[in-house]
Amino acid sequence: MHNTLRTPGTEGYSECAATLILQYETIVFEELHRAELHLLLTTPGFVLDIGAGIGIDAAWFAARGHRVLAVEPTEEFRIAGMARSAGSAIEWLDDALPSLDRVLARRQMFDTVILNAVWMHLNERERRLAMAKVAALVAPKGLLMLSLRHGSVPKGRRMFQVSGQETVNLAGQHGLRPILNVQTESYQLLNRTSGVVWTRLAFRHAK
Repeated sequence: MHNTLRTPGTEGYSECAATLILQYETIVFEELHRAELHLLLTTPGFVLDIGAGIGIDAAWFAARGHRVLAVEPTEEFRIAGMARSAGSAIEWLDDALPSLDRVLARRQMFDTVILNAVWMHLNERERRLAMAKVAALVAPKGLLMLSLRHGSVPKGRRMFQVSGQETVNLAGQHGLRPILNVQTESYQLLNRTSGVVWTRLAFRHAK
């Protein structure tokens, strides 16, 4: 698939998209993001969901009055997400880190930026490039939510082991201060039984 060639980290997702979409449909936002719920805006804002999948996070924010830009490079997920969110305040865009060219070309900033289960798909060089671009998209006093997967890598996927501390240090170089750094068990039972855990991070723009 063309996205696999141009977008680091999408390897293996198109091939098993049908199965993954069924799994994603079972996700409950409040359970997945329990650690970050107290940080979320209670008044409508502008949300950027990078690596939006089928739009589970995007839909939660849109239902609460937020405008959402959902960025998803895997075509199967994006099409499914657009079908699920028809008529909502979600705009879909084919783009991806580390370039994020189409998002940056809009010259917009966002009150909340979400990178859920995305960051570990980027290698060290890509993470350095990506953090500079992500930080520039977070509005003053805005929130960045980011999660890191630790453990075995599913066959056919491209993932790297990246620590929470490395991510905190990198974010700090771009004016983002950590306000949440916790480790949680995996939401999915199969991952829990194989020892997969997650680091859930949140940052505020210091400026």
